[in-house]
Amino acid sequence: MTDYQIFEIDDFRLQRGITVPRARLAYKTYGRLAQDKSNAILYPTSYGAQHHDTEWLIGPGRVLDPRDWFIIIPNMFGNGLSTSPSNIDAPFGPERFPEVTHWDNIHAQRRLLSEVFGIERLAMIYGWSMGAQQALHWGAIFPDRVARICAICGSARTSIHNRVFLEGVRATLTGDPSWQGDHFHDHPRRGLRAMGRVYAGWAMSQAFYREKLYEKVGYTSLEDFLVRSWEANFLRRDPHDLLASLSTWMASDISDNTIYNGDLTRALGSITARSIVMPSRTDLYFTPEDSEIETAMMPNAEFRPIESIWGHRAGNPAMNPEDEKVLQQAVSDLLAH
Repeated sequence: MTDYQIFEIDDFRLQRGITVPRARLAYKTYGRLAQDKSNAILYPTSYGAQHHDTEWLIGPGRVLDPRDWFIIIPNMFGNGLSTSPSNIDAPFGPERFPEVTHWDNIHAQRRLLSEVFGIERLAMIYGWSMGAQQALHWGAIFPDRVARICAICGSARTSIHNRVFLEGVRATLTGDPSWQGDHFHDHPRRGLRAMGRVYAGWAMSQAFYREKLYEKVGYTSLEDFLVRSWEANFLRRDPHDLLASLSTWMASDISDNTIYNGDLTRALGSITARSIVMPSRTDLYFTPEDSEIETAMMPNAEFRPIESIWGHRAGNPAMNPEDEKVLQQAVSDLLAH
């Protein structure tokens, strides 16, 4: 039994020029759409995540409250539920998955909203990490369709340093003995475990480990945290899907299209939605310095960093109620106006 629905798009032409004969966008909704369709919130997924991984913040009294808002989570292409290397039909496959960009993700989402729900303007887009990248793409590419943006721990353009981090993660995964140059011939358990350990050093801050916060959220030791949280997180995923999503992440740039032709300043200046941009003060790869530079170019945006030692995961604080309260306040402030 699945808890989500599928929106199919025939002959979906990707930004890089390949056509997918039947693209599939998996999505789940929460709450009820108002008759005038004014209460829709889009909540795109993040790297390696499917809707059930991040829906914890949806609920009465949580960050996104379905009693008042109609919330749609579209699963990103490449995440294993929407069209991905692990489920795409021939002539594609794990070894020949076309390059997918956020341009493709948000154009598919726009069609879902319009053709399934009749939604032409969103009350808000809320996104964390790669979800924040999609939110900012929406703001730049469809400025008249977005009233508010809450962008958590993301970026308008993947920085050079962020790409270096991702190259390291990719090299770690493809260092597994089962890597054949364009696909894995077996589930790369060694590579996925190594990927989890490398990722753990980037996703959480130095202070998080110094204070041993993992012991305060149910892990008995550092090794317990690395094995049961980080190794386990990646072992459950298809490695080809993880690589495809890494490529989407590395290519993320709201100005890389025929509208802006690489002019990031103009793209950011075109985001008219009332926005709050919220990096974590201790994020090691979506840094607050980068976010502050981008936010300054947005005409209707507030830079509001999360003062937390949870690193990147301050933006997805499933185990940290204090940071969740910060996100709740930001959403409340946005939706109040």
